[in-house]
Amino acid sequence: MSLSFAGRDVPRLGYGTMRLTGPRIFGPPAYRDEAVRVVRRAVELGVRVVDTAWYYGPYVANEVLAEAVHPYDDLVLVSKLGGARRDDGSWYAALTPDELRTGIEHDLRTLRVESIPVVHLRWMPDASVPFGEALGAMVELREAGKLQHIGLSNVSLAQLEAALDVTPVVSVSNAYSVLSRGDDAVLERCTELGIAYLPFFPLGASPVRSGAGTSAALEAVAELHDATVTQVALAWLLQRSPVVLPIPGTSSVAHLEENLAAPSLVLTPEDLAELG
Repeated sequence: MSLSFAGRDVPRLGYGTMRLTGPRIFGPPAYRDEAVRVVRRAVELGVRVVDTAWYYGPYVANEVLAEAVHPYDDLVLVSKLGGARRDDGSWYAALTPDELRTGIEHDLRTLRVESIPVVHLRWMPDASVPFGEALGAMVELREAGKLQHIGLSNVSLAQLEAALDVTPVVSVSNAYSVLSRGDDAVLERCTELGIAYLPFFPLGASPVRSGAGTSAALEAVAELHDATVTQVALAWLLQRSPVVLPIPGTSSVAHLEENLAAPSLVLTPEDLAELG
């Protein structure tokens, strides 16, 4: 089960580094050695797409990633620009051209690279600049060799279409899961165009709750297959479209291994009907 992405043929399950930091995606992890071990194990098990960002920590996730697997060999690194952190850990939009240029320098320094294979323009609701201005800055960064391919994150269908009028887009990373399907239109467009779709929050933004609609169905299907609800949710995503490339994150080797077993789970038509 593979996908052509950023000029490479990669397995359709990646890894996200967000959980390699401290609580609230801020500060260092409690056990750095374990964080390094998780990344190395992911690569050992065949992961070739790793999603990260300088503002996870900030800097922490990139530094752990670099310690674990630099110089990355055949990995496709995917970063994102558009957000930043205050000293109290709160988030804010950093989408002006100057902020995007500063952000990519943070990424290049902490990842210890001269260019990043894929960088997503992460749109933030409190942006102070028009989408087109931010996208233009991304194009300039690509022309300067700081990044090789442009992706988009947290965008609408209208923003995707607007971006495609300006530049090729290799990927979209939006919130999407069996429990939260509001991004169907963007996913369908990506499927039509062969654009990789990297869903985050594969179980939705909240934990699965027993007896809560589709959550209960997830548990029922998981029990039927002697699987976990996370494995079922990931399997559902993989069967949803051939361009889907989930990037689940974890700070646990056991949980990582559980996630990476999901592609071997094939949901039946009856399972898919049960999940709606």
